[in-house]
Amino acid sequence: MYVVGSQIPEYTMVSLPQYKAMNKHIVKEFFACADRPERQSHFFHGRYENLYIEVDRVPSLRALLDIAVVQAAGILQLDPSQLKYGYWFNLMYPGHVTSMHSHDEDDEILSCVYYLDVPKDSGDLVLHLAEGRLAISPENGMFVFFPPQLEHEVRENASTSARLSLAINFGPADR
Repeated sequence: MYVVGSQIPEYTMVSLPQYKAMNKHIVKEFFACADRPERQSHFFHGRYENLYIEVDRVPSLRALLDIAVVQAAGILQLDPSQLKYGYWFNLMYPGHVTSMHSHDEDDEILSCVYYLDVPKDSGDLVLHLAEGRLAISPENGMFVFFPPQLEHEVRENASTSARLSLAINFGPADR
């Protein structure tokens, strides 16, 4: 069994101060291949919620994933080399929602979402905490880390633009 260094907080928010150029490149590269993902899953409400695109097709993503691993390792009190990750993009057009779900399907020990391009009113992240629901208004350049078993959902994108985020699950590195 894999033991994490400490109790995982219910959620942790981290904002990147220098996100604009990085996000701009990632978004541009994503949309250049978004219509041809390697895989897609979870067809709900008229869309595939998860779009899987390899990092070699979105090379600007590498720097963000490196930052995410360091942040996750800090939360888990581990060395970054002790973690592996899987990721997918979530593209929500106006009117789309993401149903309540969790990420505890395999060996995940921490989950997160990172906001690449989230217009105002494009859908709050709702965490179902023990003491009740917490709505978090997403901001570009923001990570929200949480335990994979925590149920969460995304409210309707009430903006007139697409909303793009990246979800990442972290697990123990193969030994």
